[in-house]
Amino acid sequence: MSEANARPWPSELKLKKSDRRLEVTFDDGARFALDAEFLRVESPSAEVQGHGTGNKTIVPGKRLVTIEALEPVGNYAVRIVFGDGHDSGLFTWETLYRLGRDHDEIWADYIAALTDKGLTRD
Repeated sequence: MSEANARPWPSELKLKKSDRRLEVTFDDGARFALDAEFLRVESPSAEVQGHGTGNKTIVPGKRLVTIEALEPVGNYAVRIVFGDGHDSGLFTWETLYRLGRDHDEIWADYIAALTDKGLTRD
């Protein structure tokens, strides 16, 4: 299998605005339902991830954030426009797959970081 074929490729992206959720199905059969809050606080943008290892910003208060739009970026990513105006993160297919596959661990780390900093989801 070539390296290009080994990468996850989305076969469907569905924005469920009323549920504040993005559903992504990949060509390997994996299917993930990713909440807007989760995507917002894990945005691959420099604002959230920082400009180097260990510089991640813990983003509080996004429990009710919405997804307003999805904008394709070439054939490798999607820009998610959130209701709070954030739109600078490009979610590559690999990033969406990783967020879905590792959701529980990533979410637990986020909740622990909020608690450690005395922050809340509201």
